[in-house]
Amino acid sequence: MKIENIQTLGQLKESGYRSVSIKEELRNNLRAKISRNEETFTGIHGYENTVIPELERAILSRHNINLLGLRGQAKTRLARQMINLLDEWIPVVEGSEINDDPFRPISRYAINIIKEKGDKTSISWLHRSERFAEKLATPDVTVADIIGDVDPIKAANLKLSYADDRVIHFGMIPRANRSIFVINELPDLQARIQVALFNILQEGDIQIRGFKLRLPLDIQFVFTANPEDYTNRGSIVTPLKDRIGSQILTHYPETIEIAKTITQQEAKLDSRQTDLVYVPEIAKDLLEQISFQARESEFIDNKSGISARMSITAYENLLSTAEYRVLRSEDEHTVLRLSDFIGVIPAITGKVELVYEGEQEGADTVAHSLITEAIKTLFLEYFPKIEKLEKEDYQSPYQDLMNWFFEENGFELLDDIPDKEYKQKLDEIVPLQNLINKYQPEISKEDSYFMKEFLLWGLVEYKKLSKHGLSEGFHFKDMYGSYISGL
Repeated sequence: MKIENIQTLGQLKESGYRSVSIKEELRNNLRAKISRNEETFTGIHGYENTVIPELERAILSRHNINLLGLRGQAKTRLARQMINLLDEWIPVVEGSEINDDPFRPISRYAINIIKEKGDKTSISWLHRSERFAEKLATPDVTVADIIGDVDPIKAANLKLSYADDRVIHFGMIPRANRSIFVINELPDLQARIQVALFNILQEGDIQIRGFKLRLPLDIQFVFTANPEDYTNRGSIVTPLKDRIGSQILTHYPETIEIAKTITQQEAKLDSRQTDLVYVPEIAKDLLEQISFQARESEFIDNKSGISARMSITAYENLLSTAEYRVLRSEDEHTVLRLSDFIGVIPAITGKVELVYEGEQEGADTVAHSLITEAIKTLFLEYFPKIEKLEKEDYQSPYQDLMNWFFEENGFELLDDIPDKEYKQKLDEIVPLQNLINKYQPEISKEDSYFMKEFLLWGLVEYKKLSKHGLSEGFHFKDMYGSYISGL
């Protein structure tokens, strides 16, 4: 029987519908998906062998769950995707504030109306998209917000005494009955509010201003927390932790490839940007390497985490920087340049928490250093290592390039030059192309210009060339020649 034909309790009984708890419902649907080899959590990369199997086991165990990890680790997204494991529709007693199950009513309203009307009790259907509630835990959250309070207006309208439990206005948790309820940043919740959750998790009791109601709420709780919150801003009280069945540790992407996949998926780009700007793969690698460097930087408080949002917003800024450059020129298309990476600095400075030493350096300086350190780290994946001490008979693979700079006494690369001129200037440095032909022979011509600029910046970081910032670009020089000119 179709659900649109089931409008009363009697019809629901005739249909053979069997109600189950939400945890059993999640478990049944997960078992079915696993047996069909279907993906349970989509668009979440890097967790296939770590977080997702643990989360699935917790669901199979019918546990309330705590996702513990630093910011930007897809904790909330995991929780939101759990609604895909719910049945598409469930029946509720029509008019119930707390989604009463017609076969297991718990509110006074539902119990009375079923007692009065019996099989003629009206039924409505609730879609799974409406069975998700979320609350950010902040210090100002009250018991009334999440559990409920006495409503004097309701008491006046119904002409009821405050001693009557019908004057209660239910909070977010009772209203999320038969739903997934997420509390984000749980340690920020005041201890007395956490205490109010004890009985809800374990016994199903709720207490509101002297009313002790036996409401066996049917809720799948998911909590999220940052591990540093246990000491910095608050803590999860021990009895509450004891009532949370599974605690699952999340983590950042472990490889650049995974990080790139996340960034490409999440970045909000205008199709005109992607049509206008060609982005070489090495540029995408370099962008992700900046986040990896930030997580190891001595200037950044790694305990607060480096969110994946940093790479995402940095990528958006990067393409906007190239787009801005093209719009001011006569070009119809451009290849991303390494100098465009200066445009990602605002995305970095707003996403990192600096330690004292970092504050002394300044956020802008730290952001610049992350870019240069990322270039230095990635350089060794593409070109030979540069030895600090070279033997007398050692012939550096970069010697021809350094000789070129010594003889030419420098090379300017301005930010706003058209693409044709940009490529011509880089093509003038013949040793650059020779190095790329030797060490990166399979690189496409379109990618090779970014690689040439990357090679120059890498040699600067390894003290083989010097680079000076101009108001509209950069000037590269031979180190020895720079020293002589300085004298």
